[in-house]
Amino acid sequence: MNRVEIDPVWLMHVQKPARYVGGEWNSVMKNHADVDVKVALAFPDVYEVGMSHLGLKIIYSVINSRKDALAERVYTPWVDMEKMMRERNIPLYALESKAPIKDFDVLGLTMPYEMCYTNILNMIDLSGIPVLSKDRTDEDPIVVSGGPCVYNAEPMTDFIDVFFIGESEEAIQEMVEVIKKWKAENKPGGRWEAIHRLAEIKGCYVPSLYETSYYENGIFRAIKPIDPSAQFPVEKRVIKDVDHVIVDDKPILPHIEIVHDRAVLEMFRGCSRGCRFCQAGMIYRPVREKSEEKLQEIADTLIKNTGYNEISLMSLSSADYSCLPELVDHLMDNFKDKRVSVSLPSLRVDSFSVDIAKKVQQVRKSGLTLAPEAGTQRLRDVINKGITEDDIMGACSNAFRNGWDRVKLYFMMGLPTETDEDLKGIADLANRINELYHEIRGKYGCRITVSVASFVPKPFTPFQWMPQCSVEEIERKQKYLKSLFTNRHIKFAYHDARTGYMEAVLARGDRKLNQVILKAWQKGCEYDSWTEFFDFDKWMSCFEECGVDPDQYAARDRDEYEAEPWDHIDCGVTKDYLRKEWKLAQKGILTHDCRHLACNGCAVCPILDVALIDHKEENWNDKAVFIYKQR
Repeated sequence: MNRVEIDPVWLMHVQKPARYVGGEWNSVMKNHADVDVKVALAFPDVYEVGMSHLGLKIIYSVINSRKDALAERVYTPWVDMEKMMRERNIPLYALESKAPIKDFDVLGLTMPYEMCYTNILNMIDLSGIPVLSKDRTDEDPIVVSGGPCVYNAEPMTDFIDVFFIGESEEAIQEMVEVIKKWKAENKPGGRWEAIHRLAEIKGCYVPSLYETSYYENGIFRAIKPIDPSAQFPVEKRVIKDVDHVIVDDKPILPHIEIVHDRAVLEMFRGCSRGCRFCQAGMIYRPVREKSEEKLQEIADTLIKNTGYNEISLMSLSSADYSCLPELVDHLMDNFKDKRVSVSLPSLRVDSFSVDIAKKVQQVRKSGLTLAPEAGTQRLRDVINKGITEDDIMGACSNAFRNGWDRVKLYFMMGLPTETDEDLKGIADLANRINELYHEIRGKYGCRITVSVASFVPKPFTPFQWMPQCSVEEIERKQKYLKSLFTNRHIKFAYHDARTGYMEAVLARGDRKLNQVILKAWQKGCEYDSWTEFFDFDKWMSCFEECGVDPDQYAARDRDEYEAEPWDHIDCGVTKDYLRKEWKLAQKGILTHDCRHLACNGCAVCPILDVALIDHKEENWNDKAVFIYKQR
């Protein structure tokens, strides 16, 4: 096995050398000669971010649970380390064995966020692998990718050989079997044959087996398969029984502090609340809960294997777990002598959530985090948030009476149908919360943070056809909203409008964006999700040089019946359902949570043949399928 030698003296000249040395507690070391398939798992961001990503941790555990395969990790080197590596011709290497990434059978890249795309190209290049798929030879690893962004993979199709659509714990196992068999047969047909075989795995999208067409005005027209092995459509993979899937119950302990430095307990997958702006709420359906007994077992193992003093209960909407009160009581009782705290990163805007938070924060009150998303009831109904101002004020009242004195509120601006009156509602709501604190506590002093992000329309949402506000309009809205905050107890924070614009372009892009991303990387764009590195003007020059209009993707009002670059991907939610939700949004009509009431007809459960699992709703899926078929 080749091994990259890193002189410790070199590492003295970079920030945080611990990012690059490996050897962390619970990392898995295997002899490369003893396994059939070697996979390098890459995360396109710095160590502290990548080490916090649950999805990569799970795939690491899945592969390393096999005797015939190994998985090792690599994260994007920080700019100082990259500079040294390029100057000294040091290839990108895996942390566990220090083996060059080029020597692995598979390079698996996570696509968590559109603004990481140039980092993905940078990691491929640092590995000594041709950036363009068409230039790779039989000596190069097969480059695969998964994550939320693969639901519209078109802007990255020139660089990735195979995309895994959906939850990949089972598909990854099938990938290992395919690669193992292919290697045992002495690699017939080279890497191209292996890629063809992978294309037959359900949920695997091999972009080279499809072709796209465009209208004369440059608008996307269609995508179709050009090979009989290509799936059409490509149906997402979904884990039906989350109680018996492999979990990361022995997480690697980092050498340095990371973004989420705690044990993580995933309670369920999916969300049925139906917020119309939320891509995750659509693509991760249906809800599938783990049993309380299984969660207690995993929690015990996590703490035993890590020594963490905090365990975070994580899901898209953690407070929606049906057995949450019982689970919290049991965890608190079980860990009371071990000085282990329990935390809930996301809360509903209701008093129930505050009651749960009160239980898990008996010793120390951290800030209360709520997400009203919009400042007026009209706009909250448009986006189907499903909460009222009474809910918000009731939650804050409960919190203030129980000792909280810090509140963080999350909103979006630029939402469909938004007016300045809706923006003013954000400031008015923050001021009313401040006055509520004074009424209850008899003093001012509540620290309120209002964080406002730019709305980005995403594929597979009811707002996927909507134009995004221009950069100029978002900046005008930010300036207007900022002028309304005059209370020193209220802090106003907002996201960069230009970054939001680029995210919108990449989120709804097609294959024409491949050339733009390539040129941006060649011009030095990297770490675009980091404000200090993002160069908007450089990106715009790349669009101009490539003859591509970014407004075509971000600012165009799309016809709801036109073809979209992601139409060949099937997430289970039908386009008819998304159209219906958009029409309801225009009328400000709410759609109920199908988890406890009648099926709304999104079609995920019957189409994917998967049951919604709620441990307080028995025989739910039979009822849902019946209702759907009657529609």
